[in-house]
Amino acid sequence: MSSASSAPITGATPETTPGTAGGPRRRRRGPRPWLAALPLIAFTALCFGLPLGALLYGAVTRTDPATGATAPTGEHLARSLQGPYLGSLIGSVQLSALTALLGSVLGVLIAQAVVTSRSRALRGAVLTASGVLANFGGVPLAFAFIATLGISGVVTQLADLTSLGWNLYSFTGLTVVYLYFLIPLMVLVIAPALDGLRPQWREAARNAGAGGWQYWRHVGLPVLAPSLLGGFVLLFGSAFAAHATAAALVGGSVPLVTLKIADALSGNVLVGQENVALALGLDMVLVAGLVMALYLPLQRRSARWLR
Repeated sequence: MSSASSAPITGATPETTPGTAGGPRRRRRGPRPWLAALPLIAFTALCFGLPLGALLYGAVTRTDPATGATAPTGEHLARSLQGPYLGSLIGSVQLSALTALLGSVLGVLIAQAVVTSRSRALRGAVLTASGVLANFGGVPLAFAFIATLGISGVVTQLADLTSLGWNLYSFTGLTVVYLYFLIPLMVLVIAPALDGLRPQWREAARNAGAGGWQYWRHVGLPVLAPSLLGGFVLLFGSAFAAHATAAALVGGSVPLVTLKIADALSGNVLVGQENVALALGLDMVLVAGLVMALYLPLQRRSARWLR
């Protein structure tokens, strides 16, 4: 073997660069990746952090009207979980849970019919309409239902729904109105997950002797479970935070926490209940935080089936 082949090879390695006489020098690192997220972090802190801080401060403090001194207190939080305030919170949870459950079931059925359809025009029309209807709410939606299914509504008069006990301005009527925008939202959420069900899985189940119900029980539903639960949680949060539609439709006849907050802030019932309204808002934030804590892990888990 020649001396040239046994000599060490000198030069820079991929991890190091030539340095001074003291030895190799580490490669200079580039800018940190989190620096690119600074604008988003600043925007989130400004638009969400400051209001949340003001909400928390008002919910746990009390100002003496005579001296103007501010002192911490838990009275507002305690009152927000008593009497009619607690009833409104429970009513909102019940309405949100019911509409989310019905919207999830009906939305999955509609999305499954659209996904399995061979008509691209039907699929595009349904998904486009769902995108529009999922964002249609507030006072215009309430007015549309009042003109259609109200006491003097067109459909109410034609079908004589009043004799059947129909009342739009009730818990049942509000449930129907909420489903108008929750079902399209579920269609948009679950359609990509249904697309992720590969035809080979159904063929393999059929070759193994499994029927349609067995396929959905052992293959389809376990795969769709994270997306289904995530869609339910998303619908629950949307219904729980809705205010304008219920305010324009039922007023105070149905106890909802968003309506109680509006009444407390405006002083329609009692004067000086602004801090109780802030405490109710903090209760809603806690419920919404719990909802998002359940939704985000489910969304990450179901993302692998959408590839």
